[in-house]
Amino acid sequence: MAIQKRPFSSRSAGFSFLSLASTFSAASAKLTATGLTVTLNDVYYYISPFSSGKLDVPCGSLSAVPKVFGFKPVTVVNQEVVQEDVSDLFAKWTTIDDVFQSAFTDGVFLAASGVSCPYKNSTKACEVKTPSRSFVSLKNSNVSSGPYFLEVSTGHVYPVYRLYEDFTGSFVESVIPTPDGGFQTMSAQIPGSASLTIGVPSRLYFTKTKEKPLAGVRLGVKDIYRIKGMKGSNGNRAWYNLYPPSNYTGPAIQNLIDAGAQVVGLQKTSQFANGESATGDWVDYHAPFNPRGDGYQDPSSSSSGAGASIAAYEWLDIAIGSDTGGSIRGPAGVQGLFGNRPSTGLVSLDNVMPLSPTLDTPGFLVRDPYLWDDANAALYRDNYKSMAKTKPKYPTKINTIGFPTNPNQSAAAAIITKFLGDLSNFVGGTATPINMVSAWAASMPAEAEGSPLSQFLNTTYPILITKEQIALVREPFYRDYAAAHDGRRPFVNPVPLARWGYGDTLPDSVVDDAIRNKTIFMDWFNKEILPPSDDPSECSSSLLLYVSSQGGQNPRNRYRSGPGVPFGFSSGRISVYSEAPDHVFPLGQVSVRSAITQHEEFLPVGVSVMAAKGCDGLLVKLAQDLVEAGLITPPLAGGTITGDPVINRRMAEMRDYY
Repeated sequence: MAIQKRPFSSRSAGFSFLSLASTFSAASAKLTATGLTVTLNDVYYYISPFSSGKLDVPCGSLSAVPKVFGFKPVTVVNQEVVQEDVSDLFAKWTTIDDVFQSAFTDGVFLAASGVSCPYKNSTKACEVKTPSRSFVSLKNSNVSSGPYFLEVSTGHVYPVYRLYEDFTGSFVESVIPTPDGGFQTMSAQIPGSASLTIGVPSRLYFTKTKEKPLAGVRLGVKDIYRIKGMKGSNGNRAWYNLYPPSNYTGPAIQNLIDAGAQVVGLQKTSQFANGESATGDWVDYHAPFNPRGDGYQDPSSSSSGAGASIAAYEWLDIAIGSDTGGSIRGPAGVQGLFGNRPSTGLVSLDNVMPLSPTLDTPGFLVRDPYLWDDANAALYRDNYKSMAKTKPKYPTKINTIGFPTNPNQSAAAAIITKFLGDLSNFVGGTATPINMVSAWAASMPAEAEGSPLSQFLNTTYPILITKEQIALVREPFYRDYAAAHDGRRPFVNPVPLARWGYGDTLPDSVVDDAIRNKTIFMDWFNKEILPPSDDPSECSSSLLLYVSSQGGQNPRNRYRSGPGVPFGFSSGRISVYSEAPDHVFPLGQVSVRSAITQHEEFLPVGVSVMAAKGCDGLLVKLAQDLVEAGLITPPLAGGTITGDPVINRRMAEMRDYY
């Protein structure tokens, strides 16, 4: 193994030595270490500026290990293992960790009992050389097992991050944790066209425990959640430049960090979390690229970066987004992922930009339903009742909305109807189509005064997202920007402007009317359509399903009509108003003829599954059990849900190869 002659570059975080204090002052100069970028066996790494601890390093040891700027790649094994078994351990590590590689094993710090030190009763570390490695006894160290860069002159070891190209454009910032519990931007860049570089820590540094169920889980965070030390944009450049970094992390993200999650970056959102289409609406920032199919389908919004990244990157485990009117469920559907709009009100959204506090919810996009359960439990805490270790009594009553009736209608219809039959057999029940408009007309509450459902809720959603966001976001933003820029107004994308313009035409009193109508519908729905079950093991009296995605094309190079106001009622709004959980299940994919590639490509098919309010754990357990039964296959990262390479990424790799 050798560190390449190009272990550092002008793209690295300067040539500063990490042994310098975090800030060195001399007269007016200020020198700050921000880390270092190197390549090790052609793999890009970032060396953190923050030490993980200090090791006892014998003078003159590790002479055969290559170095750069006084740093040597080493491995710490802080567990009981003898030298003879180290190779087997390292082989295991390479299968579970993408950061670790054999190049770190020329120099190994091994727990003292595992090193046959030639000096009896030695109180200092000693080195034992073998034909392939140098072993150094590990003395009284709290440094976790894993790969590091050792600063030879001081004995300090620094954690390493493997660097990846964000080729889908899903992120706005790459971050690393700081010793004070906050974050800072990771100053590293690897070759990539118009792409950020994201760093991920070794999984070996972390051990999952009851207190840390998300230990080492790599998390992307939608850029409406504020985290300590980082600026936010809400998808707006003027906002990013106007406001300083946050001085604390909000409860939702802190819950995940406390459970061990590792935040690796902030991810793109459509502006102010409004629904935007890729070509016409994303002006301030470029929309992420949906990696599925031809690579040029709209990623949906507003949790666009979350959906695109989880669909594309195997090295990213989970992303937290938000869902007000479909901002998680949309990206989950078109990118073939699990995604949830939870029961409303499960966790505080302090330090999170609001679209509508009445309707906003935080949730996840994820490929693994088991991780989904752990993340829900960490985020929502006592408000989430996991059923992972129980055997639920699933509801046998299944209602469907808008499901295809003929499996021969299309390839997507065949997938959806087969799943419905499999689900019915699995729970031992039957499926019955329902029509929400007709059900409302037959049993609407007296307070509705005979209004048809489409009329009763036609303006509820647009009123709440415009009037509440105008008061809480736009007005203070405009005021602060004007004060800083001689009365000027900041740029805002077309969609928020159109929606806010609608809100400006209405009196403030309409908010109370909208909340009243939402509440009337919620009470009716949760009593008449999807009430809870008296049996805790069943939780919900029934399941309600509607189609999430059918593999339809929505290419980002298509011009559409101008932005409008999201009037009306649809299946996706049921959970918005009822506050019941709504979870997307990926079912499969269908072949479509792409106008872009002139080739058959594959796009996802999925359904949304709802249960009674508070039964979030039941839905995740259902996803797990359907996976166990072979009725759902967890999606993989890539150009298809079965893990084929992303088309544009495949082309780039072929170019580099030749």
